[in-house]
Order: sequence, then structure tokens, then C-alpha cells
Amino acid sequence: MPVLCVALSVPGKEVCYERLGCFSNEKPWAGMVQRPLKILPWSPEDIDTRFLLFTNENPDNYQVISATDPATIEASNFQLDRKTRFIIHGFIDKGEDSWLLDMCKRMFQVEKVNCVCVDWRRGAKAEYTQAAYNTRVVGAEIAYLVQVLSTELEYSPENVHLIGHSLGAHVAGEAGRRLEGHLGRITGLDPAEPCFQGLPEEVRLDPSDAMFVDAIHTDSASIVPYLGTQNFAACNHLRSYKYYASSILNPDGFLGYPCTSYEEFQQNGCFPCPEEGCPKMGHYAEQFEGKTIAVEQTFFLNTGDSGNFTRSLKPEAVHVRDIDVDMEVGEIQKVKFLWNNRVINLFRPEMGASQITVQSGKDGKEYNFCSNNTVHEDVLQSLYPC
Repeated sequence: MPVLCVALSVPGKEVCYERLGCFSNEKPWAGMVQRPLKILPWSPEDIDTRFLLFTNENPDNYQVISATDPATIEASNFQLDRKTRFIIHGFIDKGEDSWLLDMCKRMFQVEKVNCVCVDWRRGAKAEYTQAAYNTRVVGAEIAYLVQVLSTELEYSPENVHLIGHSLGAHVAGEAGRRLEGHLGRITGLDPAEPCFQGLPEEVRLDPSDAMFVDAIHTDSASIVPYLGTQNFAACNHLRSYKYYASSILNPDGFLGYPCTSYEEFQQNGCFPCPEEGCPKMGHYAEQFEGKTIAVEQTFFLNTGDSGNFTRSLKPEAVHVRDIDVDMEVGEIQKVKFLWNNRVINLFRPEMGASQITVQSGKDGKEYNFCSNNTVHEDVLQSLYPC
């Protein structure tokens, strides 16, 4: 939605809280072209951030844990030997929304994990500009909880993964900055642009905010500046959290191809994967960490419009453009060829493919299939390995 920030000249102010520190409305937090309003974030009490813990032992009903009362953590199902993944909603959303719980439940199918849904609905339902300013306090609350886990329970920040959607991505960035980049991972799902794009790194999500930062952008527009160590651009709007949720149960379904632009990607300029391979967008993105010397890279992929949204890229043998299939097909045993003349022909001619080569985008492996047969129009011809 379009957002208009109206300029207003007021003296600089600062407000401080015992647990969370001080918040200023001076530059770069306010008084900038992108943020002309010199306002302050709401207080922690007004935002009322809550942490809703789901685990494999309580997948349906959350337990509220609090950094100001560590006993709530010790009395919960929080397990110190597991990773902890925080899911942070965005503008006008809430921590009890179905998509957050669905993401947790998908995680429980593949791993033992502490899944914490961060609920900051009061601060998120403010006017957009105010909600953007409120992200700083929510990020500070998360950082404070991680610090309590570290000091009180000796739980390493490296085991913490923050997943933030829209404004929630910048909440995660604020938490990571306060923890000096010691978090294990941050994933930004369509990080919000208004009031953030073009601002210094301390204001927005940045690759320095965690040991590994990946971001999913669900449009093909240019991504400036880079917000993650890995940036994935997928061709569909407003579905970043759905793509991430789908990737949990489809680890091979979202292969990203390194490319300089979406136009080059559409023209087959990035196929197949380079020697070091291609990263997987979503839950398993960090498996690619360290396989390339590039610090910040952008990867492109196509996605489906329904179902699990996965697509695998395969080039046609004749046409220049690529073909997307809705699953990873694995080892190919047989290919079928069908032709259509589009014009009625009373002589019913026969034709066929003598050889078809299929190349996998994942590893560049080629499969060759041959046939000496010909078939009538709209009749399938089978080709076998040759």
C-alpha cells in the first residue's frame, strides 16, 4: 500500500526504558527524507509484545514465556538442546494468525524445535509510519529475551533464528543489531520498503545483523540495497511466508539461480547451476553457506501459483525459454513426446523426435533419450535412454 510521510519540524527527543535502553527521534531514526516525521516509538507497555511458545510437545496450544519472568521459560516446554525459531509478523497482523502456527507445525514435521510466535499486534495496528517506528521496541524486546536465555540458561544466540515478515523483517534486524550480529540466522520475508529503503544499515535489516541473513523478495523489481547474505527474487507477489512454509516440507523445490537481473534469468542466461551449485530458497538456505566467496548475492527462481508453489527449471531441447515442472523429478527414466499441427490434415502424417536431451538445472546433468519411431498427431511417442 502507498505510504506518504508528511514533513514536520519538531525538536529532537529521547525516551529511555530500564530494560531496553534509549530511543531517539534524531537521525538516522527520524528526520530523514524517508522518515521526515520526528516521532518516537510507543512504550513497551503500549506495544505489549508477547512471546507464544509452541514445541513438538505442545503443537496446538501456546505457552506464554517472558524475559522479565525467567521462571515462565523454565516451566515451559522450551528445550535447551534445540534450535529456537522466532516468527515475527508485520503490519496490521498478529502473532496468533494461522500462517504463523502453520509454519511452526510444518517445522515440527522435520525437526525438534522451539517455535516462538512474536505477537506485537498493538504496535502493528497503528498507522503505518508509527508501526514502522515501533519495530525498534519489538526488536529490543526480542534481543532482551535472547540475552536472558543466554545469561540465565546458557543458551547460545547462535541457536536462534529470527523469521520476520514485512515490518517483522526489520524487527529481526533491530534485534540482531543489538546482539552485535551474534544471532545464528535471520530470514527476511518481503522486508517492508516504505520508511526503510535507502536508510543506513542500523535502521533496517542488513547482512551484518546475524551470522547468516537471507531474504525472500516476491517481485522482480531491483533489490537495492541488498538486505541479506542471500537474496531470492521469486516471480509472484505477497506470498513470501507461504513460500517459506512450503519450503520446509519441500527441501528441493525452490532452487535459486545466481543472476544479475530477472530479465537475464528469463532469457536462460543463468542455467544451469554453477560448479558450486545453487542455494535453496527458504528453510534450508543456510545449507549453501560457505560454498561461494560472494558475500551478497541475488538468486532468481519461478514459483507456482497454487499448491506447494514449487517449480524445477528444465530447458527445452529446441525452444530458448525454460520449462518449469511442479516437482523435483529426480532420475529420469523415460521421456514422452507429443506433437500437434494445429491445422487439419486429412493425410494424417506421422513424425517423431529422434533425440531429446534434458538438462537438470540443479547439477547440470544431462539425460539423452532416443527413438526411431514416428507417431500420428496427438499420439504419445516414448523415448528411452540412449
